[in-house]
Amino acid sequence: MDALQTSDQALSSIAIAIGEPARTRMLLYLVDGLARTSTELAVIGEVRPPTASAHLSRLRAENLVKVQVLGRHRYYRLAGPNVARALEQLSVLAGAGRTNFEPKTPVRLRAARTCYDHMAGAVAVLLHDRFVASRWIQRVAHKSGCEYELTAPGASLLQALGIDIEATRALRRRFAYGCLDWSERRPHIGGALGAALLSLMLKKRYVSRDLDSRALSVTASGRREMLNRFGMEQ
Repeated sequence: MDALQTSDQALSSIAIAIGEPARTRMLLYLVDGLARTSTELAVIGEVRPPTASAHLSRLRAENLVKVQVLGRHRYYRLAGPNVARALEQLSVLAGAGRTNFEPKTPVRLRAARTCYDHMAGAVAVLLHDRFVASRWIQRVAHKSGCEYELTAPGASLLQALGIDIEATRALRRRFAYGCLDWSERRPHIGGALGAALLSLMLKKRYVSRDLDSRALSVTASGRREMLNRFGMEQ
């Protein structure tokens, strides 16, 4: 069996694992980067707990989710940001057939939400656009697609806000790239830089997490700070 055939079979196996509706619902629920129990995921998948356990075993076998055992509980999360990115892009593809794109995303999710460990939605796309227009980031040639590098003014801005640029660069992951937003069909900032920005905004209370969904709410002080710091009008 040659390498190409092996790769084809692996891709087919992953596609089948994602394609089962209950497993799809579970995976999409985990795109916020948080961990859930199999009981919680059974409710989301609309299946009985034993069936959910079987589905999660299949997803683990395909390296789509990972599990952490804490005492008597087992917590599941996506295997990494690459899985979240693939799910987001499949969501874009799922709606690609509409001639005139009209987002069907719930309003709260469309405004701002988590995409694994970075921010997505209209606010995140606007932030991306401001960073590009203000030349705080610039696109660099890379074989994997839309990669960004910080400019000197961008680094100064983020350091002043409290982001440790060197520590962010040192992480073993892509630094910054354009992650296609499934509700806006335009890029937001992904990678280590995107994660650092979301962490900053949560810490400074620019945004707050909803308890029961991926939605993020922009606070009143967040609106003021985004206008003052980034020139973003909400």
